[in-house]
Amino acid sequence: MSKAIVVHEVGGPEVLKWEDHDPGRPGPGQILVDQKAAGLNFIDVYFRTGVYKSPTMPFVLGKEGAGVVAEVGEGVDRFQVGDRVAYNGVTGSYAERLVTEADKAVKLPDSIDFKTAAAVMLKGMTAEYLLRRTFKVGPETVLLFHAAAGGVGLIAGQWAKHLGATVIGTAGTPEKCKLARENGYDHVINYREEDFVERVREITDGRKCDVVYDSVGKDTFPGSLDCLKNRGLWVAFGQSSGKLPDIDLGILNQKGSLYATRPSLFGYNTNRDELDASAKALFDVIESGVVKITIGQTYPVSEAAQAHRDLEARKTTGATVLTI
Repeated sequence: MSKAIVVHEVGGPEVLKWEDHDPGRPGPGQILVDQKAAGLNFIDVYFRTGVYKSPTMPFVLGKEGAGVVAEVGEGVDRFQVGDRVAYNGVTGSYAERLVTEADKAVKLPDSIDFKTAAAVMLKGMTAEYLLRRTFKVGPETVLLFHAAAGGVGLIAGQWAKHLGATVIGTAGTPEKCKLARENGYDHVINYREEDFVERVREITDGRKCDVVYDSVGKDTFPGSLDCLKNRGLWVAFGQSSGKLPDIDLGILNQKGSLYATRPSLFGYNTNRDELDASAKALFDVIESGVVKITIGQTYPVSEAAQAHRDLEARKTTGATVLTI
């Protein structure tokens, strides 16, 4: 019998239980994966606490991982037993073995190891759609990225700099600010010591930003809007500090005819072609050295509760990987 982190009730990190769990056999269109590593993301916290509702209870936590195909179901011709694969968008990666839809997985290039793959399938593809599809970043772009030293932030900083943008970030400690500067950011604002709205105005000589990427939520609202130039775009793609208040859309008009979007990776990679294109773009920048992946910390998957405590306390930097 294999093991997994199983959630029987929503709550704090203590609800994460390492116990026996049978993943079952792959059905038509599915594959069974022997897991090597899983990624830790704030979306896991949202599901653990019930902010996002799991369709089943109990359930195995986790949305991204990497491993080796152990068995293929009927009709699967894309993968064979022994293939190295990575995936996101399925539930259950905090486990020794996982059954997933083959259409959710991609083949992993030999040059990318399992821990790196587990660290980037969700965070790296998030950076990809944010920078290439939500707002097409280029040499004329001035952007602000909150949580610059986080898993998505470190990837986005390097990628955006490669695209030619002026890249501004926020972080909460001198150490995190230093890390962000080492990963593509032209300017990093310590939001605990400085007013990020005023600093953005100073950095841009009052012109402000074309786009603000905000995964923080409550603590950065409405300041993020005040960092945008007229008709700029506010991309609210997370809420690590807490849920946003109910918003009167009139505020977008008051602050400069702004645009706003609340995207998700799963709304951008909705079919096989989009998934393959996103994975190719991500793997290309990693293999070429344009983006270097920072794995700030690793934990055995059995210690997922401690990993969640550290993530929520903002003690982590870069990506966090659970090893299996």
